[in-house]
Amino acid sequence: MIKSALDLRFISGFILAHLLMYFTFSDKAVFWYFFTATMLLLICFVVARDKLDDKLSLFKYLFIGILSGVLLYFLFWIGNQLIELFNIPVTKQISKLYKHFGPDLFWHYLALILVIVPGEEIFWRGFIQKKLLSLTSNGVSIILSSLMYASVHIYSDQFMLPFAAFVAGLFWSWLYAWRRSMPLVIVSHLVYDLFLFVLMPLR
Repeated sequence: MIKSALDLRFISGFILAHLLMYFTFSDKAVFWYFFTATMLLLICFVVARDKLDDKLSLFKYLFIGILSGVLLYFLFWIGNQLIELFNIPVTKQISKLYKHFGPDLFWHYLALILVIVPGEEIFWRGFIQKKLLSLTSNGVSIILSSLMYASVHIYSDQFMLPFAAFVAGLFWSWLYAWRRSMPLVIVSHLVYDLFLFVLMPLR
């Protein structure tokens, strides 16, 4: 009975995430309002019933989180350089992603730091992947949770976003499976976004 209830909650959580992200991407004019609300709802969905993992000291999760966030950004930076070098026709789509979904107001950045990044990690790694880890191997949980994370980005109508989400999801899912620390993956995600949107935007 308990396992069935957990499975039902897992499935209903994933469906809820899809429904919320569908509405989030439905109107670019209110994207940031909907995205913030979506992450708040998903945080509530998880923390109401689940305990979040925190198996590292403050120093360790800050050090590894910052280092891994910088590393992931530079992997994307290298990918962007290769796209330009080989003239792969996706540069306009990357520019559209920044234009339509990138933060440009002060409150967008606050929402990103305080709600959206923590919410994504709490739901996708702290709930979805954690459940998969209890049922499958580390490798399978990393791939499946990354595919599920990427799947909710299909509503953006930009194929580069689900692809980027899958690649980043693989990295953060591996990090979570390795250290089982929610603060670690949140810091990593925050540092990555800091470089992506503030310090060294790719467009």
